[in-house]
Amino acid sequence: MRPTRKVVVVGGGSAGWITANVLAAASRGGPDGSPQVVLIESADIPTIGVGEGTWPSMRGTLQRIGLTESEFLAACDASFKQGTRFVGWRDGTSDAYTHPFSWPLEYARLNPALRWLTCGRAQPFAESVTPQADVIARGLAPKQASAPEYAFTVNYGYHLNAAKFAELLRQQAVDRLGVTRIEGTVAQVEAHPDGDIAALVLNTGRRIDGDLFVDCTGHRALLLEGHFKRPLVSVADVLFNDRAVVVQVPYANPAGDPIASATWSTAQTAGWIWDIGLQTRRGLGYVYSSAHEDDDAAQETLRGYVQRTSPAADAEALAYRTLKFAPGYRAEFWVRNCVAVGLSAGFIEPLEASALALVEQSADLIARQLPQDRQIMDVVAKRFNAKMRYHWERIVEFLKLHYAVSQRDDSAYWRDNREAGTWPESLRDKLALWQQQPPWHDDAPLVDELFPSASYQYVLYGLGFQPRYAASAPQSAGKDAPDPAAVFARTRDQARQLTSLLPTNRELVAAMAQRGG
Repeated sequence: MRPTRKVVVVGGGSAGWITANVLAAASRGGPDGSPQVVLIESADIPTIGVGEGTWPSMRGTLQRIGLTESEFLAACDASFKQGTRFVGWRDGTSDAYTHPFSWPLEYARLNPALRWLTCGRAQPFAESVTPQADVIARGLAPKQASAPEYAFTVNYGYHLNAAKFAELLRQQAVDRLGVTRIEGTVAQVEAHPDGDIAALVLNTGRRIDGDLFVDCTGHRALLLEGHFKRPLVSVADVLFNDRAVVVQVPYANPAGDPIASATWSTAQTAGWIWDIGLQTRRGLGYVYSSAHEDDDAAQETLRGYVQRTSPAADAEALAYRTLKFAPGYRAEFWVRNCVAVGLSAGFIEPLEASALALVEQSADLIARQLPQDRQIMDVVAKRFNAKMRYHWERIVEFLKLHYAVSQRDDSAYWRDNREAGTWPESLRDKLALWQQQPPWHDDAPLVDELFPSASYQYVLYGLGFQPRYAASAPQSAGKDAPDPAAVFARTRDQARQLTSLLPTNRELVAAMAQRGG
């Protein structure tokens, strides 16, 4: 069987360069004969680069590939993200709730929803079960400036400039990890008699052979769809959004305006607007359904949001871009000796910022199970496809939850989303079960779930879900579980302590970026 001596990543951007870095870092210090990593990048194909939110998993990825946190913050205009603040999703008024990254206190042993549901719900759910909700509300940082890099007091990921991030990853891969970068555009795919890809011929005439090819060519999916003819599985009947109009808004006072500690997600009549705070500007985008609002009206919706939230900005003079996407994912992600990562594998709306997390998950799976020869590759491919299909299905389910439980009835968009016929069967089953018992560990049983059951609780009860029956599930795991009332009291004590000690998000960003500058 053919050994795996060379891995060829096709396409740059965040997906390509994260994958190349993770593969190269995993090979360093390995046995002699570790595969060479090559990345082909075309200068003629720009990255989308509208700005990104990450999950806490990005901290581990950056550490794994050898980047310091201060270096990353300085290079990528990055800031700290502690979750998402949802505005107007429940009933379209001034309602709001938080989905933080930190789990509720004692969550492994205590289901906090049972206590919250039976004790009058005096406070919003997130504020009752984790101190991070108060930290986010006050625009505070996830740790003190003296904390070690990547350490945290409350869990966090990042907001970042995608174009700058790709450039930093390129430098790290090429200059420090030995990845070979080749510039060119793929003009032809050569195949072995058995159907595997043998080589790629570039527009320069150069021929690049390889043993494993990673398709990071974006929506085009040049290898997986263009060569192997693997189409998307559409989820447009479940998640309606297929457009986004985006804009960058400068701060009125770049050195002093606060940086939000979470992504702000504000519901509209045909979609929702993200608001991401970087160091020097905010990145905004209106994600919407073209079946419910046309492009011109969508741009006016976003322009109105800019005027309301940034009165000092000239909303008319800003540059707006409209992006189109088909919500869906591949039925197969790994076909023969080709695996798709990033947009090549699929894309659905950026609610909850799952795109980069899926890239990290894919790159990590490939690196940990990199097949030594072609026979083993078939086994790895089968496992990879099953794992990633599970993750995509769970993401679709979790995102639909945000719409299905909403009480909004002010537009066809929200009424259509609330129709049970548009919900995945798995979500219908869970919502039926949650009428008698709140989500907990059995609802997200895998160790590498992208959305743990705590996330379902934050969204479900943040949206005001009212169960039909009194909860009948056990409140704790074992007789040694802590007292719920004591845990809730400790949550409030920690919130008071943290909000008095932590710096603002901007103060921590400035301190750490200065170290990396």
